[in-house]
Amino acid sequence: MKHINIAGVRRGSIYSPNHIGNDAAVFNATVRELRALGCTVTEYTESEFKEKEITEEAVFTMARDFETIAKLQKLEDAGRPVINSGYGILNCMRERMTTLLVKNHIPHPESIIVDTDKDATSRLKTLQTNHFWLKRGDCHAIHREDVCYAGSIDVALNLINEFHLRGISRAVINEHLKGDLLKFYGVYGTEFFYWFYPGDENHSKFGHEQINGFARGFSFSTDYLKEICEKSAQTLHVKIYGGDCIVDEKGNIRIIDFNDWPSFAPCRDEAAPYIARCIYNEIINQSDPKPNVVLK
Repeated sequence: MKHINIAGVRRGSIYSPNHIGNDAAVFNATVRELRALGCTVTEYTESEFKEKEITEEAVFTMARDFETIAKLQKLEDAGRPVINSGYGILNCMRERMTTLLVKNHIPHPESIIVDTDKDATSRLKTLQTNHFWLKRGDCHAIHREDVCYAGSIDVALNLINEFHLRGISRAVINEHLKGDLLKFYGVYGTEFFYWFYPGDENHSKFGHEQINGFARGFSFSTDYLKEICEKSAQTLHVKIYGGDCIVDEKGNIRIIDFNDWPSFAPCRDEAAPYIARCIYNEIINQSDPKPNVVLK
């Protein structure tokens, strides 16, 4: 087995709201598994990674800071393996994610993207509902207020204005879907895939799961769920992923969120060997092509 020197970049705490310990735990488990494969892993905080010259032959990263992502992309462009790709991390930011998933016909709520300094009344009416989810478009949720539920157009308009006052220029607005909320975790191209109802395990970041209430156990195809998650990962150009979806009473599945490298909190011990092996194989094979869809 080939020995590899790898840089591992931790996620900055601002990007781990209410999950600092869980994100650190899956990172640590991945480091242990990579070292068990014979790799040398040098660990960096995001600040250290930005400041230092990276001499390791490959990088694995949970980073989400934009300056860090830019450096990751430069390393990739120079031929350095980076997992998850810096381009993929950027594609998982809310506006890009929504645009790419819809463009590639992945089941998704009806959605619009609006400028927060403009009147969105007519755009909201095109969704033909009075129940909405409003999400900051520029990045992942950092604060509870970055993802908001609105039960009317008037409330949605007020929340859009609050986004504007907070300096958030673009918002993604999804129709609210009725059904069972479930979370999923996967490692692209492997047999590892895990899903669960967050209400059953009291798993929550901001408590928004309460809007849908407890799962009723609607029947659905787990094979199809994995299929559309793998297609989403391929579309967004990420290998280690997770997210959320809604299953309605007819068994229809729609992806409502997709993340690069989540915490894997309920399954990290099972996931870590697959994550490490994925990283190792990507480095060995140099098979991860540069993305052909990167939104500007």
